[in-house]
Amino acid sequence: MIGIIDYGMGNLYSLSKALERLGYSYEFVSAPERLQEYSGLILPGVGAFGDAIANIRELGLDQAIRSYAATNRPILGICLGMQLLFDKSEEHGENTGLGLIGGEAVRFQGDYKVPHMGWNQLRLHREHPLLAGVAEGDYVYFVHSYHVKCKPEALLSTSDYYQDVTAIVAQGEVYGMQFHPEKSGETGMRLLRNFAVQCEGVLA
Repeated sequence: MIGIIDYGMGNLYSLSKALERLGYSYEFVSAPERLQEYSGLILPGVGAFGDAIANIRELGLDQAIRSYAATNRPILGICLGMQLLFDKSEEHGENTGLGLIGGEAVRFQGDYKVPHMGWNQLRLHREHPLLAGVAEGDYVYFVHSYHVKCKPEALLSTSDYYQDVTAIVAQGEVYGMQFHPEKSGETGMRLLRNFAVQCEGVLA
């Protein structure tokens, strides 16, 4: 069973429908004491980093998520949820994140349209079970004004938006996708299925 963390700022409907289409069971969860019941967690997110991390802390989910990560069970952050996995963000002033992956979210800077919105191709950096069946150049759907700077060893994939943009990360069993896999057609569904497969056989 996969737990979708509901802290008031996630696109829960489209994500849950995607898991239903894939045939995977899920529950929405907002109580920190229940996180340990699941074989995998998804941390979605839409909106501002500061508001999101404040909600997570108010619900007592921050330490619960860190404790869950320490058990080496899979966690997937999506869009803002991915950024929350990192050390900090400069969105509306510096805000501290969950610190599960080293790095920070910074605003796009340049004479081009922000937010980065639309379909962009993936550039794959190394093999990983999360990328099974995903090809170099596959398209996924982005909507974001901030992007993550992280160490190369955490990078699975980047995209190009006037610079290299971190698209998929992995550090141990902590994963992140800057784009919306649930809105990214066959490639997105394949990535979600690969994450769900990572959760299979994991004892809650």
